[in-house]
Amino acid sequence: MISTLLVANRGEIACRIFRTCGELGIRTVAVHSDADENALHARVADTAVRLPGATPAETYLRGDLIVKAALAAGADAVHPGYGFLSENPEFARAVLDAGLVWIGPPPEAIEAMASKTRAKELMGIAPLGEVTEADLPVLVKAAAGGGGRGMRIVRRLEELPSALEGARAEAASAFGDGEVFVEPYIEDGRHVEVQILADTHGTVWTLGTRDCSLQRRHQKVIEEAPAPDLTSRLTEELYALAVRAARSVSYTGAGTVEFLVAAGRAHFLEMNTRLQVEHPVTEAVFGIDLVAEQLRVAEGHPLPAEPPRAQGHAVEARLYAEDPARDWAPQTGTLHRLAVPAGVRLDTGYTDGDTIGVHYDPMLAKVVAHAPTRAEAIRRLAGALERAELHGPVTNRDLLVRSLRHPEFVNARMDTGFYDRHLTGLTEPAPAPYAPLAAALADAHGRSRFGGWRNVASQPQIKRYEMAGEEHEVRYRHTRDGLAAEGVRVVHADARRVVLEADGVRRKFDVTRYGDQVYVNGSRLTALPRFPDPTAQLAPGSLLAPMPGTVVRIAEGLAQGAAVQAGRPLIWLEAMKMQHQIAAPVTGTLSALHVRAGQQVEPGMLLAVVQETSS
Repeated sequence: MISTLLVANRGEIACRIFRTCGELGIRTVAVHSDADENALHARVADTAVRLPGATPAETYLRGDLIVKAALAAGADAVHPGYGFLSENPEFARAVLDAGLVWIGPPPEAIEAMASKTRAKELMGIAPLGEVTEADLPVLVKAAAGGGGRGMRIVRRLEELPSALEGARAEAASAFGDGEVFVEPYIEDGRHVEVQILADTHGTVWTLGTRDCSLQRRHQKVIEEAPAPDLTSRLTEELYALAVRAARSVSYTGAGTVEFLVAAGRAHFLEMNTRLQVEHPVTEAVFGIDLVAEQLRVAEGHPLPAEPPRAQGHAVEARLYAEDPARDWAPQTGTLHRLAVPAGVRLDTGYTDGDTIGVHYDPMLAKVVAHAPTRAEAIRRLAGALERAELHGPVTNRDLLVRSLRHPEFVNARMDTGFYDRHLTGLTEPAPAPYAPLAAALADAHGRSRFGGWRNVASQPQIKRYEMAGEEHEVRYRHTRDGLAAEGVRVVHADARRVVLEADGVRRKFDVTRYGDQVYVNGSRLTALPRFPDPTAQLAPGSLLAPMPGTVVRIAEGLAQGAAVQAGRPLIWLEAMKMQHQIAAPVTGTLSALHVRAGQQVEPGMLLAVVQETSS
């Protein structure tokens, strides 16, 4: 029996595994980097062990340090979670060689399937060799790991070398393995997968299908179970292929076999030899705890001959600290508040007051809704996200709500090209005409008409806010009866709640302020000074850091005075395990370069200036 479990991971998956361990009476051990010293997973574990350093390469990718931590803390088992070393056969061997229980498949099964090139060969599929025009488009893909890292779509042959280089660098940073391969890219298919669970006694369960077609940068955003509108014939084919993949490598534990479904045909993608991020939707539909089942299998218990029956439908949304309107730029800062309404499941590695840093994935939480039907589950999840309290960095919350309510998704007509087609419309600023006024009235609550105000009572007070990239100016007055504003009736106003009536309709606004940041219901505003700073000007062609991160590369030969073409990548930033290119906005001359490779940058920092060539 397992008595003490170390989780070789961080964030929400570590917290989620610890939750099951607590229910089973298993003591828990966390490992944490220096950046994660006060992270939630390190706080909730019974014991925590420091991994010196901050980057993944220094910490969560150091299998030797993690095994030492397990032994030092008295653990008798190790769970890898997902990502990092979860699909590294050498790490699994090191755990077993140390006399510890490995919560996962045998190293040989990981070796066979975790490398996507070897997995495809095992399933009779050969990757592309020399790529020609006739092969385009193709997908460059990391052989190890997942989560969309180390992947590039190539539509022109001249793009292939840089795509290979970028994918190798990203894969090496995320997984410690820079091997990549090239395969045909199937446009506009559906990403469908099968959850399996196998014991050491020869039983292999197929626990339904999941659809994960809504993706950004090849990383899943919304997942659901079961996958809608699959024929029974195709479903049975997917089950048979999944069982065949598992039995071919004597698989044990939880795993996922992924496919691309197009024109009614299933194309094998890969087998993930670990627990998936989206496993909660399967748990909800089948009424089981997959982590508990993993632990039971590792202890040698047999599975029943048949899995539980599926009931209802579940949908999961991944809540990211990122700005979809700005090329999915990761966001950092203090998470002041994260809360969702009752009736949905929240898996997170953060709590109020935690800091979102630059070193790791920007996912804040997973929100899951389960209901008797797909339509009810979608409605429940969209409503919960819309009413969630999210105070902190910009998130993809509005995008998730709009995606869930989009006709293509509602009618199960989505595919992996969903965001390529609809991102612009889905990221348009949401109308919130009264939010700035509500913020101003809440701020004005308690101020005297005379004390502290320079204007006389008859003059309007003016406040300026930035919301969704646009400036808003609002005016209100202090009257003998309280606060007043043109076009609305102020029913109530205090520092936390404002009620306005317009055209006979009353609307309530909850207002929370943290310094200059103001949150009004679901809107995020920044209070601006009444008069803009006239010195805050940037030279034309200025390139600013869109996010915090590290400069990992400067274009070859780039120096002050160099000629550059519009669209040419000049600077590569790495943030939260993803690389981002900063390109020249115009054709001209590089008049300034303010950064070097290896330098840390903050959002808004001036990186370089390109002076446009005059016509």
